[in-house]
Amino acid sequence: MGRYTGPKCRRCKRLKMKLYLKGDRCYSEKCPVEGVRYINPPGEQPKRWYPRETPYGIQLREKQRVKEIYHLREGQFKNLFERATKADGVTGETLLILLEKRLDNVVYRLGLTTSRTQARQAVAHGHIEVNGRKVDIPSYETSVGDVITVRGKSKDIPFFSEALAHEIEVKEWLTVKRRKMEGKVTGEPKREDIEYPIKENLIVELYSK
Repeated sequence: MGRYTGPKCRRCKRLKMKLYLKGDRCYSEKCPVEGVRYINPPGEQPKRWYPRETPYGIQLREKQRVKEIYHLREGQFKNLFERATKADGVTGETLLILLEKRLDNVVYRLGLTTSRTQARQAVAHGHIEVNGRKVDIPSYETSVGDVITVRGKSKDIPFFSEALAHEIEVKEWLTVKRRKMEGKVTGEPKREDIEYPIKENLIVELYSK
């Protein structure tokens, strides 16, 4: 199955969670799920009650949420989960840490773009360098000490300057020099660095069946 290319706001409604897929719009009043207590599926009128969800349905939705947040296909996500099961530590937390270390996510976390979609595009189009070398693979796994920069010829692209005009909270495992459009991985991401209300144990239960 190919990547979903339809309206992103429909994904938030379908998965009943604000996924922050559209950058600035997600933080503005234009967001259709901003301040909404009950998120209704796209195309449906509000109801007083919904059919009871099965445990499998709840687990599946949690997996779909994480896939949408980090923009992964099923095969990519499953491969990362298998790596997490073979690594030391708690499987669910290890999975999220592997997701956080992806280059496209690091570019987004540094505030060089306003969304992960934009970050993925920036990497894939060759606008990002790691330790002075161009890397155009969004899934590239960063390591402590890696220096991520916007390539010299790409610094004039509008969406980089627009992203840097916004003040963001950079995670403790990263440092950034905004004027130079440069950041560095100074540590390993931790579970508490991930602000989304993700229940990774449900994903582990789903794949353990």
